[in-house]
Amino acid sequence: MSKFYVTGNKKLQGNVYISGSKNSALPILFMTILTKEKVIIDNVPKLTDINIALKLLLSLGSKIKYKKKIFIDTSLITIYYPPYELIKKIRASIWILAPLLTRFGKAKIFFPGGCKIGNRPIDLHIDGLIQLGAKIILNKNCIFASIKKRFQGKYIFIKKISVGATITIMSAAVLAEGLTIIDNAACEPEIIDVAKFLNTLGAKIIGAGTNKIIIFGVIQLNGGKYKITSDRIETGTFLIAAAISQGYIICHNTHPKNMYNITHKLSETGAIIKNGKNWISLDMRGKRPHSINVCTEPYPGLPTDMQALFTLLNTISIGIGKITETIFENRFMHIKELINMGAKITIKNNSAICYGIPKLSSNHVFSSDLRASAMLVLAGCIADGKTTVHHTEHLMRGYESIVKKLNNLGADIIIK
Repeated sequence: MSKFYVTGNKKLQGNVYISGSKNSALPILFMTILTKEKVIIDNVPKLTDINIALKLLLSLGSKIKYKKKIFIDTSLITIYYPPYELIKKIRASIWILAPLLTRFGKAKIFFPGGCKIGNRPIDLHIDGLIQLGAKIILNKNCIFASIKKRFQGKYIFIKKISVGATITIMSAAVLAEGLTIIDNAACEPEIIDVAKFLNTLGAKIIGAGTNKIIIFGVIQLNGGKYKITSDRIETGTFLIAAAISQGYIICHNTHPKNMYNITHKLSETGAIIKNGKNWISLDMRGKRPHSINVCTEPYPGLPTDMQALFTLLNTISIGIGKITETIFENRFMHIKELINMGAKITIKNNSAICYGIPKLSSNHVFSSDLRASAMLVLAGCIADGKTTVHHTEHLMRGYESIVKKLNNLGADIIIK
């Protein structure tokens, strides 16, 4: 387990180039099982989770070349039961279930792993597949699934908005017989990205990005080329980095229209935000941010993946700010680490009340999950002294070259 030694009192400023979206790339990689033709995917970030996904595909018999682009050929896969040691490592492994069922008519996978940020049931995934005609048996920590011939198109109302379940149902429906309507679907940009990828291969998906997605089942998918969209959470992370350090950062290779829910709240802190076609800048030079109230919600609301970072922002801002978490019940584990750095925060039910202080102090802190890791590294960048961040292996799961990018912006981070 690596440690980061972070020297504080840094003002972060400059240009940063945003990588491809992890949350788009992971399901898209698994969707390649739906075609027997070659697929080329561009702008895939180099991350631990991506490497695990590729190993999963390789374990099934896929042929993969990974250069600047990823070349995937799943034409010769014969295995429908990926290994437990890989499935357990990432939450995204649940997305391999529907493509395997479509390809082989049967599948066996273990329950997925991932960050420990609260209860993350897979019941909505399972329910959607059953409605499309799958027979599923859950035995301890294993899923046994089968279908007769093809999935059957249906009207499906998802009981609770879920990005993961929306993607699972969408991937099952593209080669189903007949029409599928997904109602109360998630609207995140990553849903649009997955739909665009599938449409590139010959799927017929309409309405991705709205709460009602219509899918006309086709007989087969073809090969094709696709470029993954930029990572909006990484963009938000670097905008927060500028805000907390009273710096000025320009994020390139990003999509401002996907960032409005984040930039709108950041503008309330007093930050000057500008954007162009594929860039966003945040300027907080010469002033301390003001506290704000935020609540995590499904898109177009504020993403739960930004919650820890907004908590840090409120911690060093002027005034009192309230952070309400509505998505995961166990996503405040990072707060005790901030308190160890001098933050004044109280938790009441699913809200964190932050009483802004001028400065954090260095300490030994421990990461609990991916986004908390990024937050603690940024906290170290602005704290007095040198902070040691433990369990930073989480960080490598979701941020490509983050240490290099931060150091290029003026941070002083050493990995040991």
